Amino acid sequence: MSHALQFYIDGQWVAPSGNKTLDVIDPSTEEAFATIALGEQADVDKAVAAARAAFPAFAATSRAERLALMRRLAEAYKARYADIADALSREMGAPKELAHRAQAGMGTAHLAKMIETLESFEFEELRGTTLIAKEPIGVVGMITPWNWPLNQIMCKVAPALAAGCTMVLKPSEIAPINAIIFAEVMHEAGVPKGVFNLVNGDGPTVGEAISRHPGVDMVSFTGSTRAGILVAKAAADTVKRVHQELGGKSANIILDDADLQKSVKLGVESVMRNSGQSCNAPTRMFVPERLHEEALAIAKQVAEPLKVGAPSADGVFLGPVVSEVQYEKIQRLIEAGIKEGATLVTGGPGRPEGLNRGYYVRPTVFGGVTDEMAIAREEIFGPVLSILPYGSEDEVIERANDTPYGLASYVQSGSLDRARKVAAKMRSGNVYINYPAWDAGAPFGGYKQSGNGREYAGFGLEEFLEIKGTVGFEAA
Repeated sequence: MSHALQFYIDGQWVAPSGNKTLDVIDPSTEEAFATIALGEQADVDKAVAAARAAFPAFAATSRAERLALMRRLAEAYKARYADIADALSREMGAPKELAHRAQAGMGTAHLAKMIETLESFEFEELRGTTLIAKEPIGVVGMITPWNWPLNQIMCKVAPALAAGCTMVLKPSEIAPINAIIFAEVMHEAGVPKGVFNLVNGDGPTVGEAISRHPGVDMVSFTGSTRAGILVAKAAADTVKRVHQELGGKSANIILDDADLQKSVKLGVESVMRNSGQSCNAPTRMFVPERLHEEALAIAKQVAEPLKVGAPSADGVFLGPVVSEVQYEKIQRLIEAGIKEGATLVTGGPGRPEGLNRGYYVRPTVFGGVTDEMAIAREEIFGPVLSILPYGSEDEVIERANDTPYGLASYVQSGSLDRARKVAAKMRSGNVYINYPAWDAGAPFGGYKQSGNGREYAGFGLEEFLEIKGTVGFEAA
């Protein structure tokens, strides 16, 4: 990586202010394959100064100018698509098919949807004699995670560009290479200098510096609830807007009239995809008590053939999890599930057979799980499914909502009307009925400790705008 030891600030690649570096680990081999520079407060100061200087001119650009820029970005992204997908597979362990189809593909999809949104978005509206205007909020600090890296980068960068904001991005230091390539793509697209800036670093240094910085008008953060709380506290002194998409422990309610075979199969596969590293994965599967044993048998039948292996190998469904820290956390929670008395249906501690190196986790299913168990309460962020039996519909709704999180819920039923009624009672930002196709136009975000604000399409664009009311704009 020619720019791995540099930052992108004010339209050029520059040397860091300090000399700290970090190895980027390939989770399939546990070996370093790249080294990046780690930023400091001085680097954030330079990036924020560049973004502030660029803001007045960029905020004044027309819709047509921003659309032209975003279309150039789409072409430049397409030209580096394979490089981005390969980097994602290498640094976070995504199987090559998933990396190329979904991980890199999310960037294309979100950018296309934001272009479509900007084409018709209303920035001004006259209400009586008052003009209601939506204006860019200013300089946005962006802190993004390692699990769907390009998805979250584009979910922030695209609406910021559409709004007319300037930005400073700190990607995850665990999976930073895709972001460096993305900065090269932004440069190739001709983004005006200072509009987009990239500073690599860790959360306690660069993340906190961005959150505290008086020159940053908004922080958009995606990551754990624990880290989100720290970001909000750091931002509080400057009363900046804090937009967050945080953790989840999503319930998957299979009602008694659902197709059990199909519902359990798709539920298992949804949890195991991306090695369980998705904040909205349906990790708590609720099944009727009388169908519990049958559900366990189906889950075992589905999970055991799922191939775990090197991301570059053919037919792999699960690659490694991203890091040693993540691997050890997952192992601890699997052991807790066994100790607390859940039924281990398949999987369990340790690596899958034949894999002695790399952060590989066995696809694990627990049955007979109760609400107070750690595996039912904590966000595991690995390929671990908990199946919980329930009695009545009212009971399962109450138990599904009994969580500090509220990112997503899933409802399976043979009756769409019944599913809709259950969905209306779920305390989560998204509800998915009968495993629908992904929708780039649906709002994405959570209730409770899963965050605040929304991403995707117009909902995401609104987050980067301030509302101004000019009273008396029209003569009475």
